[in-house]
Amino acid sequence: MALDDYLLEAEEKMMKTEHVVVNEFAGVRTGKASPSLVENIIVEVYGSQMRIRELAGITTPEPRALAIQPWDVNSLHPIEKAIQKSNLGLSPSIQGKAIRIFFPELSQERRQEFVKIIRKMAEDGRVAIRHVRRDTMDQIKKHGHDSGTTEDDVKHAEKELQKLTDDYIGKLDAHLAGKEKEIMTV
Repeated sequence: MALDDYLLEAEEKMMKTEHVVVNEFAGVRTGKASPSLVENIIVEVYGSQMRIRELAGITTPEPRALAIQPWDVNSLHPIEKAIQKSNLGLSPSIQGKAIRIFFPELSQERRQEFVKIIRKMAEDGRVAIRHVRRDTMDQIKKHGHDSGTTEDDVKHAEKELQKLTDDYIGKLDAHLAGKEKEIMTV
């Protein structure tokens, strides 16, 4: 495997890490309702575990409300229980054949708790990116001794890897700043 292949593989892993962190951010509540808050909640139904998005349509009829319309009425109560157990602080109510969730205004303390949560998620993402860098650096050093690559090639690959790492950590920081602003906006 060439040094460029190691760098491409590292970039792919860093990109996946970024996507995971962004998806986790989407699940953190802000002042407005968003289907992404509940769509990945796991529901125990039909003897298996499924995500809400696989069981129901999720809409936002109002800026501070979610409506969850199950395709099968029998999954109404399991979905409600899963939302209650999800530790998101949501209280769903069954209205007819749908579940409605109303979002109260967030207090300043609650907003600060959410900021702490997303900072932890971002730090976990940074750590994952640094692990990718470390593993790739080990592969590059090992590869540099095996084949006919020069020391200059190895040094250049290490610099490129560090640049990639800095870029992706910068992207995570930008996502974090945007989400923090979104949460703290009243």
